[in-house]
Amino acid sequence: MMQALRVKQPVRVKQVDRLMRRLVEPAREALLPFLLARVVVGGVLGLAHFIVDRTHPSNVGVAARVHEGLLGWDAGFYETIARVGYAAMGTQSLRFYPAVPVLTHVLAWLPGVGYGAALLVVANVATFVATALLYVLVRRETGDGMVARRAIWFLSLAPAAYVLVMGYAESTLLCFAIGCFLALRPSPGPGVTRPNFALAGVLAFLGALTRPIGVLLALAVAVEVVRWWVRLSRSRRLAGLGATAAPVVGLLAFGLWAHHEVGDFWAPLSVQFQPSHHGALADPFVTAFHDVRGLWHGHVGTALHVPWVVLAAFLLVVCWRKLPACYTVFTAAILAVAVAGSNLDSFERYALSAFPLTIAAALICGKPVVERVVLVLLPAALAAYALLAFLNISVP
Repeated sequence: MMQALRVKQPVRVKQVDRLMRRLVEPAREALLPFLLARVVVGGVLGLAHFIVDRTHPSNVGVAARVHEGLLGWDAGFYETIARVGYAAMGTQSLRFYPAVPVLTHVLAWLPGVGYGAALLVVANVATFVATALLYVLVRRETGDGMVARRAIWFLSLAPAAYVLVMGYAESTLLCFAIGCFLALRPSPGPGVTRPNFALAGVLAFLGALTRPIGVLLALAVAVEVVRWWVRLSRSRRLAGLGATAAPVVGLLAFGLWAHHEVGDFWAPLSVQFQPSHHGALADPFVTAFHDVRGLWHGHVGTALHVPWVVLAAFLLVVCWRKLPACYTVFTAAILAVAVAGSNLDSFERYALSAFPLTIAAALICGKPVVERVVLVLLPAALAAYALLAFLNISVP
């Protein structure tokens, strides 16, 4: 028996050591872009305070937005819901899904941790984890560490990535979505393992409880279930079907809760269709033309969305040509939702959740000159967009 224990102990030590090595590399790669993004956004927030203090703008909303800082815009709603619940906020609060408020509320139980601080910890820890997971996923898919490295830099410094520093739910959704894809996409090579549909289902379920577009993970899961179907046992087929249904179940669960609270099962979705939010379904070409025309009337924030729509469409084609089908389907669904409303507000934030776009960008920016130019331009764009949001000019 003692000899058996001596044999098992080194095996366990080796397994732990192997696991630690697997964790260290992604964490190390994610750390620098993660920190740089926070330096940029923090510096811009300081600049916004400086501008407001020196210029004393007549629009009181500008000063209020700067004062809210990282808890401004939607982050303020998440913080308030975590603190007082949905009932005190009314039906409008149902457009903010419960995963982040619940995590924030739990963390705020710790002594000395306020709800605002707890929300920022949840958002930023999720961002770091999502960045590290993206590195693992891209390296697994491409076998190229340089592509994986570019992908996490592009994600961290994307113009809309300032919301990953603020108390928004995008970072948590990214964490669940990328984790879901990791569970769906086993490592290639000899002795290929099957997708872990049980884990993918749990993460997709949580994604659907984080943001409305989280339910679109069902499409990615369905694609992989179809791809693997003939090679799966009966039990694994059932697990795959369950994983496909899991995000829909998450969405339905929140709808049932809303029906119990406010008597409206569809409230979490119908609120999104109000003109002050995403708006009713509309022709995206008409919406884009309207936003461009608004530039001549001084509506800078709306016109800024159009070039990013074009770029996202181009990167979607790259996804289709270079990545497995599940990535393309998931990305196309998110972009379709983003452009289907009567306005393009927050398009860049929606596109940020479509993380395969950053993988596509990393794949086509392999030339050193192109990579350097992009990595110079991205922090500048991140700073500019963060400043517009902090000064109440552009909607995150």
